[in-house]
Amino acid sequence: MRGLFWLLALFAAAAAVAIGARMNDGYLLFVLPNVRYEISLNTFVIALALLFLLAYGVLRALSLVFSLPERARHFRARRHREKAVQMFEDAVRLLFEGRFGQALKKAREAHDAEAACGLSALIAARAAQRMREPEKQQEWLDKAKASDPRTEAATLMLEAEMLNEARRFNEALQALAKLQEQQGRHIAALRLELRSRQGIGDWDGVLRLTRQLAKRAALPPQIVRETRIQAHLGNIARLADDIAELTVYLRALPADERSQRVVLAAAQALLAGKAEGEAQKLIEAAFDAAGHDEWLGDLLILYSRLTGGEPLQRIGRAEAWLKEYPADARLLLALGRMCRRQRLWGKAQSYLEASLAVAPTQPAHLELAQLFDQLERHDEANRQYRASALLDAA
Repeated sequence: MRGLFWLLALFAAAAAVAIGARMNDGYLLFVLPNVRYEISLNTFVIALALLFLLAYGVLRALSLVFSLPERARHFRARRHREKAVQMFEDAVRLLFEGRFGQALKKAREAHDAEAACGLSALIAARAAQRMREPEKQQEWLDKAKASDPRTEAATLMLEAEMLNEARRFNEALQALAKLQEQQGRHIAALRLELRSRQGIGDWDGVLRLTRQLAKRAALPPQIVRETRIQAHLGNIARLADDIAELTVYLRALPADERSQRVVLAAAQALLAGKAEGEAQKLIEAAFDAAGHDEWLGDLLILYSRLTGGEPLQRIGRAEAWLKEYPADARLLLALGRMCRRQRLWGKAQSYLEASLAVAPTQPAHLELAQLFDQLERHDEANRQYRASALLDAA
């Protein structure tokens, strides 16, 4: 539609010029010494237009001739840039394809051609790292830092990641500290720092970072839970020789972080440190909070082996749990063991036999055999020993 409009406009203009020239009777008179020239106005206008076009064509041709060297330089520079960009793209593609040697070669060529020098150096560093050539890796990291100040943050991130993979965790933390000074913390950097602090065993730092990442939903819930467990287990192992500090730590432990393995490890550490009272409180709180769970058996074993404090109170507590879980063989075994220790022979035998009725186990047979030995019922004891041996052989 637009082309048709301009075509009509051109025809209209041509018609207007033709009509105007036909109606124009004017002329021009040029008077020179001894010479007089008379020319129609229409002829003069046409000649003037042709002269202008000729002059424009001559000047345009001269301009093109004199600009040829500059245009040639621009052409060569453009071809050079296009070739350099192609080499950079090839380096990225080869890196992702896993062809690290060729990726390193192309990245070097792109860097020499000054195509995204900083990024080319980073690609070369990653390729060298995958090829297990640490000297070249460090060389290219240094080049990346020097080539382009804009890639300094990316260089520090890549360096920290590589140092983590090489298990040089302290150096990785130093790189991340430099990054934090420049750009603050972001999620990817926090993840790298978390890995570094796990590597050096800084469990307090691991807990702090895990909580930050959990608030930002930056880690899957399963990873958050497992990381917290590992951190608490590490701190419990570190504080195992200082029961006072361990007790303070456990009392400050959030309820939602008192997982199965954490409570078990803490109770074992407290028992090893002769802090049976604290271990008893911890186990009882765990039972009250968690109820029947897969780790119940391990905690029941510890609970049944407590000797200090008030054993009858512990038996009463366990019997209260039995009302909720009357068919739990492990709980019945623990009650039988505690009753036998308190010389409550009848209750001990009843609980142990009930445990065997629910699930015959070697520990229950042994406990019942030892009970019969204490009561000098040796024949019955021998039968329980034989039953235990048969289960062991099976």
